[in-house]
Amino acid sequence: MKQFATPAQHQSREDENTTDLLLGRLADSRDVPIFERADANGRYVPMTTAAFVDEVKALAKGLIASGVESGDVVALLSRTRYEWVLADYAIWFAGAVSVPIYETSSPSQIQWIASDSGARFALVEADRHREDMESVRGELPALDRIGVIEDGILEELVERGNDVSDEELEARRTSRTLADVATIIYTSGTTGRPKGAELTHGNFVDTTRSAVTLLGDKVLPPGSRLLMFLPMAHVFARLITVLATAWPVTTAFTPDTKNLLPDLEAFKPTFLLAVPRVFEKVYNGAEAKAIAGGRGKIFAAAADNAIAYSRATTGGAKAPLLLRAQHALFDRLVFAKLRAAMGGDVRYAVSGGAPLGTRLAHFFRGIGVTVLEGYGLTETTAPIGVNLPWNVKPGTVGPPLPGSAVQISEDGEILVKGVMVFAGYRNNPEATAESIQDGWFHTGDLGSLDEDGYLSITGRKKEVIVTAGGKNISPAPLEDALRSHPLVSQSIVTGDQKPFVAAILTLDAEMLPTWLTNNGLPEMTVAEAASDERVRAELQAAVDRANQLVSKAESIRVFEVIDTDFTEENGYLTPSMKLKRNVVTKDFSEVIDRIYSSPKPQG
Repeated sequence: MKQFATPAQHQSREDENTTDLLLGRLADSRDVPIFERADANGRYVPMTTAAFVDEVKALAKGLIASGVESGDVVALLSRTRYEWVLADYAIWFAGAVSVPIYETSSPSQIQWIASDSGARFALVEADRHREDMESVRGELPALDRIGVIEDGILEELVERGNDVSDEELEARRTSRTLADVATIIYTSGTTGRPKGAELTHGNFVDTTRSAVTLLGDKVLPPGSRLLMFLPMAHVFARLITVLATAWPVTTAFTPDTKNLLPDLEAFKPTFLLAVPRVFEKVYNGAEAKAIAGGRGKIFAAAADNAIAYSRATTGGAKAPLLLRAQHALFDRLVFAKLRAAMGGDVRYAVSGGAPLGTRLAHFFRGIGVTVLEGYGLTETTAPIGVNLPWNVKPGTVGPPLPGSAVQISEDGEILVKGVMVFAGYRNNPEATAESIQDGWFHTGDLGSLDEDGYLSITGRKKEVIVTAGGKNISPAPLEDALRSHPLVSQSIVTGDQKPFVAAILTLDAEMLPTWLTNNGLPEMTVAEAASDERVRAELQAAVDRANQLVSKAESIRVFEVIDTDFTEENGYLTPSMKLKRNVVTKDFSEVIDRIYSSPKPQG
């Protein structure tokens, strides 16, 4: 199939904006706390929607009193926390446009985003963020003020806004409509300077309502609980948070994933939003713990049962009696403990950013946590499609959301049209014209549609490797398979204009000690492990399993292990954990040259 569309299931008024979603929640769902915030003792204290709206209005008045005009750009630079969302909505109530900046951004990245967006004001979390912004302030002529959240700027703004009337605030709030820009989110920049995607209020309003209409009652029934730990600067977390404030869901925030397990236990979410690496870590950590405790065979049998059970019940079928009986036993022995590690109440999760992998999707579904794989980009306000809980197809990202359509071009590229597609790139009409043609947004990803309109992602158009023999290869499936191994942190597949396909692997420093202990090996550093023949033998087995996904001509023939990881901190990953392929291949060109200057592998 080349094209599939899902009809719209709602109609928004043209004079609405994102703030109307919050006010709708206030009118319809007063009984469900909108947030819970941890106190000094780690206990979560509920907050009503009315109290949140009052705080938003007070802060918005402070922004207006400080000179923020309708359409002005306000930069937000902070970790994920309650104040992020408070400031975001206050900016919208003041009629302004918010521009998120990752709190890990370098001064040069801050300078580019703030200058290109024309930010007049900035709200940053801590002094270190202010110092980074001040260091480039000479290159930001439009920037008037920088306020620091931890220094009390929000409280100061509330005081400053005491003389702004409710009527003036309401006039400012309603000055923006569906067609107006709500936020400018800068892309990850894997291949150059980030581009500012202008997302409208209509994008947020209609995408939220489409998702809620389709999935709300099933995945997020009233009273659901969401723990947000992904960066709010990312469109994925941003859209889901807007959705959760529009629907009767209670949300809590945690800025540090190092405390994720205790936070999950304390808050007990029913719904999670995560990237595949989180689910891989949960599985690998549970497997390693079981092996260390002498229960490795039980865990392996339980994992096989969960996967078989999920496969058997896909499409609403009933599992065979013996399989059900075994599943009930493993639920008591293994699965309940895994669910408890995620807080005990999680029933649904949404995974995005990269493929989860069919086996892992079946595993989690089999233990009672259905992971709905979704797909989207910054330019599509996050979701293009997501798996439907009543018809989950692991390995796909579901059909397009209501009000949108997906088309596969002649060269296999995924094209999108609909409510979630952005208005264009900030100050970049050439890039806009290139990406949106005849009303269709060209995603740059490759994929296919099945008979039900479910989309499968097969690779990235610009990342296709063409070997010296003329074979076209998408590296993503191989890289994703390699990263699922406990020992592997990151991987990059090479081979463009080369005689064969190869890979560079980095080791997971957190998992390495446990793996060594479980396999009866002595302690060693990452550098020592990279050259250890026993570690390399295990990695070869991981490569062999990944190669089963592709033809012989596409398979990895040689791999190298390096003692440097690819991270956001050293510039090899974007904040959304995407590999900066061009940077890695440039900086590790000697490794790649060594691979291809060695004797050609046999076979």
